[in-house]
Amino acid sequence: MRTFIVAAFALAASLAAVPLSLAQTPAAAPAAAAALPRTPSPAGAEVYIISPKSGATVKGPVLVQFGLKDKMGIAPAGVKFDNTGHHHLLIDTDAPTDMSAPLPATDHIKHFGKGQTETTLTLTPGKHTLQLLLADQNHIPHDPPVISKKITITVAE
Repeated sequence: MRTFIVAAFALAASLAAVPLSLAQTPAAAPAAAAALPRTPSPAGAEVYIISPKSGATVKGPVLVQFGLKDKMGIAPAGVKFDNTGHHHLLIDTDAPTDMSAPLPATDHIKHFGKGQTETTLTLTPGKHTLQLLLADQNHIPHDPPVISKKITITVAE
């Protein structure tokens, strides 16, 4: 009987630890979250950059405002509601080729997991590209991906 109780306790402890491994930062736990299914996005969902406009020359710091329309809303990372996600801003980089893995947090991929809809960036003078990618509660892009057109801006000195 004691062996059964110890085994049951060990099993319960290992199952209780599973959600903690999924709660790690996306850069630290891609293997655990990659096993999760992708969240569907509704047809016609669109994310876009409200400002600055593509081709604009701006002075820093640069205010970037995010837009989202057609049957989707914003929810913080870790919160699951149907047809929601949170923004990720791709700066001077291409969209990931593997849309089934969580987006890492890097200097080129900024996470807005609190549900933010704008940010202020300090960018070096010169040309830069910006693109938005919506992801679910686990930082995994939706299926199909909800991604904006890539814009190019020039930051003046």
